[in-house]
Parts: sequence; structure tokens; C-alpha cells
Amino acid sequence: MTPTASDPAPALAAFLHAIPKAELHCHLFGTVRQATFVELNRRAGAPLADEEIEGFYTRGEKPVGVLRVLRALDAQLVRSADDLHRLAIEYLEDAARHNVRYSEFSWNPTGTVHASGIGYRPAQDAIVRAIRDAERQFGITGRLIAAIDREASPAAAVEMVRWAAEHRCDEVIGIGIDYRENDRPPELFHQAYADARRAGLKATAHAGEFGMPWTNVRTALDLLQVDRIDHGYTVVDAPEFARACAERDVVFTVVPTNSYYLRTLPPERWALDHPIRRMPGLGLRIHPNTDDPTLHKVTPTEAWHMMVRDFGFGVDDLRGFLLNGLDGAWIDDSLRRQWRTEWTAEFDALRTRLLQDLNSPTP
Repeated sequence: MTPTASDPAPALAAFLHAIPKAELHCHLFGTVRQATFVELNRRAGAPLADEEIEGFYTRGEKPVGVLRVLRALDAQLVRSADDLHRLAIEYLEDAARHNVRYSEFSWNPTGTVHASGIGYRPAQDAIVRAIRDAERQFGITGRLIAAIDREASPAAAVEMVRWAAEHRCDEVIGIGIDYRENDRPPELFHQAYADARRAGLKATAHAGEFGMPWTNVRTALDLLQVDRIDHGYTVVDAPEFARACAERDVVFTVVPTNSYYLRTLPPERWALDHPIRRMPGLGLRIHPNTDDPTLHKVTPTEAWHMMVRDFGFGVDDLRGFLLNGLDGAWIDDSLRRQWRTEWTAEFDALRTRLLQDLNSPTP
């Protein structure tokens, strides 16, 4: 049966799967396949109970208690550079299945070195080898972001940036910062970001997540001098500052499945009150991402679907989000121009086909 206007779901799903995608906000340890997690746990002597792992992959309405399990990967399960290669190539394979053409994904070197006991250079080399293998095997271009663990010390962040600067390679393009923002404001890590800029690394930061104040976004932009913002939702609380961000063309990599709003907003109001819905109306440039796809039980296709189904954006809005992603990507301008031309041509052809399918009469 050909999809009709009364039954748009199959045609829309096919369209959203087929559009070319960039992924700019994704954490390697949040991509681990469940079967891989179980295997690593068994190899380590099962330090985690089966129900803990099952809970990690069961996305409830108000998800809680997942970070302890996530931390176990560094502390107990990942023990060799080959493990990191496996995690990275499995993630890139999974992303490529959803027509992700380009991915900038994050890895936490501090945990790898100090908890897993794997040296920075062999760890980086393993992930870079996975990036190169995935490009040959699956046609996806991957790039790596070395992320500061904000739950560690500012000195550990400086150390991590020094490792990245000393072992530069084309695939490692910048730094980020992740984990708990609540009592770890961005200004704590000013020195690490200054060192990264001097080393020629790009920079992003999680800011304005977990309901933390919009001033954290301002600090990340003005003090840390980041190139884009991960999350940034509370910027909607300061419309004048939001307009300033719009004038600066700041790209916000948003996550439809962000757990803070799933926990704190009533289910009947979640999609209506979520800041993502309001951000474009303030002129902000947003781009949807998966963040931790297996942890959040989301795929790149589903993240884009949520922008339509839950937040009410239209197909033309999605085209703008696609362009925002390319403009926010850390690629050279000639490649950006090429992909803007090629990807929008693909998007427009797919949109035409979608409209034709939706308007086709039922046989």
C-alpha cells in the first residue's frame, strides 16, 4: 500500500532514515551495544549484575542511576586498546546504517588512562584506526573529540589537553567537556581551554544542561571561547542573551532524549515545555544529536523523528537543521561548501519524493 496523507508514518520514517546526517554530539561510551557490554562484563568476572546492565539499556520515562554503570566501563570493563577499537568501529557502523555521513564523537582520555590503565597514545591510535577502518568499510567519516572529565580536577583537564597536543593527528580535532555540570561550572577549566586554543584545537562544552543557569553558556562562549555549545537549553531563560547567540551564529547541538527534562517535566507537558521547541523561535541555530544512543535508546533517525513528532518542526525546519550541522562541523570550508551542495540536493530530492508519496491516492 502506498502511504497517504492519512497514513504518513511509513513515508516520513523512510525519508528521515535516508536524509544525509552529521552527528556532532555523541559519546563513545554511550554507544556501546548491549551484547558488547554483556561480553565485556563477563570477561571481567561480572562486576555488574545482569539487572544493572539491563537497566542501563531500559529507557524509562524518568531515567536515573545510569552514570555509575557508565563509569564501570573505564573502571572495570575496558582493558585494552583493542577494546576501544571495537567500541569505536561498532558505533561508526551503527551510525552509518542511519546514513550518518560524518561524526564527531567524544572520548574521555582521563578515564582511559587513569582508570582503565591504557596509555593515551595507544588508546588514541586504536580509536583513530577504527575511524580509518570504518571509512573504508562503511563510508562514514569520523573525527574524535578529546573530552575533559569535569568530575575530575582542573589539573587533570590540563594534563589531558597536553596529551592531545603532544599526539596531534588529523582525526583528533578538538576538545569538549562532559559529565556532571551541577557543581562543576565551566570557569574551573579555563586553563585547559586556553591551552587547547594555543595548540590549535577546536572546542565545545556542555553548558546549560541539567537546568544549570544560562550564565554557564555565556561563560563557555566568552571565557572558554568555545566554537559551539552542547545542549545549552537554559539560554531560553535569557532572551536578550539568546539573541546575541543568534547574532554570533552559535550552533547548539541539542539532544531530544536529554534525561533532565524527561525526569523533571510531566509527561503530558514534556514536548510542549521542552526548551528545544522554543530555541529556533529565538533565532538560535540548533542541530539534533543522539548524545548516548544506546543508553538513550535512540538512533540518529529517531532523533530527527522526535524533532517532527514531539517538537512540531516541519520538513523545511529539518533542512535548516541539516545546514546548521554542517556549519557547526569542524571541517574545512571547501568540504563544507561541497557537502552543503550535495546534501541539500539529496534532501530536496527526498523531500519531493516524500510529498509525492503523501499525496498519492490509496490504490
